[in-house]
Amino acid sequence: MPISAVLIVKNEAQHLRQCLETLTWADEIVVLDSGSQDATCAIAAEFGAKVSVNADWQGFGVQRQRAEALASNDWILMVDADERVTPALKESILAAIKAPPAVYSISRLSWCFGRFIRHSGWYPDRVLRLYPRGQASYNAALVHEKLIVPEGLSVTPLAGDLEHYTYRDLRHYLEKSAHYADAWAEQRAAQGKRGSLGRGITHGIACFLKMYLLKAGFLDGRQGLLLALLSAHSTFCKYADLWVRTRTRTSAPEQR
Repeated sequence: MPISAVLIVKNEAQHLRQCLETLTWADEIVVLDSGSQDATCAIAAEFGAKVSVNADWQGFGVQRQRAEALASNDWILMVDADERVTPALKESILAAIKAPPAVYSISRLSWCFGRFIRHSGWYPDRVLRLYPRGQASYNAALVHEKLIVPEGLSVTPLAGDLEHYTYRDLRHYLEKSAHYADAWAEQRAAQGKRGSLGRGITHGIACFLKMYLLKAGFLDGRQGLLLALLSAHSTFCKYADLWVRTRTRTSAPEQR
């Protein structure tokens, strides 16, 4: 049963080659670029990928929908450029696609700030990435998009890890976090939701306690402490951004 490895990318020259080296066994590699200004497309072409460009960015969900529509094989494996398919995961994928159609969850193991994070609620970070084309599809969310699984399709876990090299450095974390917070607040504001600084504080504190204590982030060493603090900050910023948006819209002074 042929399989298409599908990626959405932008300016991923730093990661893409290492990712595609772990996907050479796939029958087809589809890369949808959203306007890279580096060597991303050239690297994809080196691996014989089917490369397309669509810079009309409407969010992660829509871009994944566009990318999966370019696939021509029976199975889709959705991968990000900063991820690597381990040999164990490859073998379980090849075995899975010989079985009746189903959606498969994959465990991500993230490398962050110098170590693999095996606690903090980060592992096993199961994501739905292997699915039959035309029977499951992503929603249109701006951020934190989800694969919609129709009734009748089971969800089965695969063996093996998908290694995730998530952040280059602290600046990259903060930039990525700000991007997600902006998209989250925009989406919630469009739904008519309102935010408050108080909710931001309580959710931020709850996030830290959950990650560091309940999810045993302390076992991830100093990286676990740093991640819990950064996640609490990111959580607060989401609600603060939503509060600023709604307050600005409703409390603007009258023009004279």
